[in-house]
Amino acid sequence: MPSLEKYSRELDYSYTPGVFPSMEALTKRPDSVRRLLISEKLEGEGKEKLLEKCAQLRVRVEVADKALSRISGKENCFAAAVVEKRFDALQLGRHVVLHHISDAGNLGTILRTALGFGYRDLAVIRPAADSYDPRVIRASMGAIFSLRLKEYDDFESYRREFPEQQLYPFMLDGSVMLEEAVNAMPPHNSSLIFGNEGAGLPAEFAQMGKPVRIPHGNDIDSLNLSIAAAIGMYAFMNANG
Repeated sequence: MPSLEKYSRELDYSYTPGVFPSMEALTKRPDSVRRLLISEKLEGEGKEKLLEKCAQLRVRVEVADKALSRISGKENCFAAAVVEKRFDALQLGRHVVLHHISDAGNLGTILRTALGFGYRDLAVIRPAADSYDPRVIRASMGAIFSLRLKEYDDFESYRREFPEQQLYPFMLDGSVMLEEAVNAMPPHNSSLIFGNEGAGLPAEFAQMGKPVRIPHGNDIDSLNLSIAAAIGMYAFMNANG
């Protein structure tokens, strides 16, 4: 087997730090798993389940403590699957669009939240955090393997592919309050659009679709991106026609 490199965006594979994310990869996308790395310190039910699954799938298992430490940057990472990167075509329906999101933790958290609220199609507009950064996979707790995810060079490329989607850009100065947008019964083919953690969405998004504002008290200037995305997805979850 070829030696494993420290993760970089240019590689065609990534790593799933942690027992649970590794099991999610083996369960939800087994065809993408090249091998499993485990620590000699790994014991208990988690180890048994991983080894049993790898035996079923005929996935190679290696004891590789040094590689795990290098991959995760931590001494307490006990398992990681080596997974091929894969991007999928999105389906018409309910989309989450992440425009220039830069933080790996935020991206992973949003992926996990999206899966929980039934959003399985996500577009990431570059420049952005690397969707397959091991930190993203870890923060998503393996949810990335249950989603259709695609990266685009710019928002226009996404829009050309899905011209029929109703757009809902979330903006601090949005003209439509969240409750109003939800009560208007948004169509099933809708895109919730969230911007960069610091800059938010560019001003031109105010002219697209229905710009949404999440109301909050004056003691803060804005909500954390992953929290705003969670509120938006939850509010729209049962409102789409």
